[in-house]
Amino acid sequence: MTDAQAHAEIEFAVIGGSGFEGLDLADRAVLPPRDSPWGRVPEITTGRLHGRGVAFAPRHGAGHRVPPHRVNARALLWGLRRLGASILLSTNAVGGLDARLLSGDFVLTDQLIDRTHSRADTFFDGDTLFEGDGDGAGVQHLPFAEPYDRTLREIAFTALQGLGERVHPAGTSVVIQGPRFATAAEAQWHRAMGASLVNMTQLPEAALAAELGFAHVNLAIVTDTDTERGTSDADTSATAERVFAVMAQAQPRLSASVSAIIAAVPHGHRPPQRLAPEVVDALLRWQG
Repeated sequence: MTDAQAHAEIEFAVIGGSGFEGLDLADRAVLPPRDSPWGRVPEITTGRLHGRGVAFAPRHGAGHRVPPHRVNARALLWGLRRLGASILLSTNAVGGLDARLLSGDFVLTDQLIDRTHSRADTFFDGDTLFEGDGDGAGVQHLPFAEPYDRTLREIAFTALQGLGERVHPAGTSVVIQGPRFATAAEAQWHRAMGASLVNMTQLPEAALAAELGFAHVNLAIVTDTDTERGTSDADTSATAERVFAVMAQAQPRLSASVSAIIAAVPHGHRPPQRLAPEVVDALLRWQG
């Protein structure tokens, strides 16, 4: 029996960003870490929210032990997709590069600029071509002009407005390697690129999710704005302490927002297919 068959009712996968390590679920169960063709799948918590099956995992592990450049996104996403989840809701702490973005604001990311390096950013990397399985998976060139699901963003925007949140319907995020924060010169360059946000984990996560056929919406929360303002004000500076303080304060809002989005998504929502269904099926079946 496959993971998807054993957990056929799991519809949503939720990945918690920095400081967001739990979600209040009914019928809660914890799946221990396990092996996969892509490395170790971390612990995943399953349960129900508004009657919908949900699988939750913190991106950085318990206690934020895994730095951004060491997150095994392939194993995490493959493990979540194998449980049957087809809708992915990810959360991120982000820096604001636009004066309109204030600390504590929510942003529904719509575009990405990749400045990461040396990260495993595809399941089809030349070493794992599924040769001999008869499915012809081979090398895949992912259509990725729109990294996130537009319909889900619209649903999420309406849901968060209903909560009275200050939420922006779109934002371009430049994804840097981390774990260090950007220099002032880099921040100026990022703004010149057209970025309004800066983050360390949205890639390769979003591209891998797209290869797996997830419908994906990303909820970012602005934790600092010092790179936009060019100051070292202690109230807005980009430090780990600042990020975790803002995220800790935002926990109830994040939980309520994730809950509202899940409740608002219509049953049966599916994204447009980016890769052929048989390719995705072969990827989910593959055991290395």
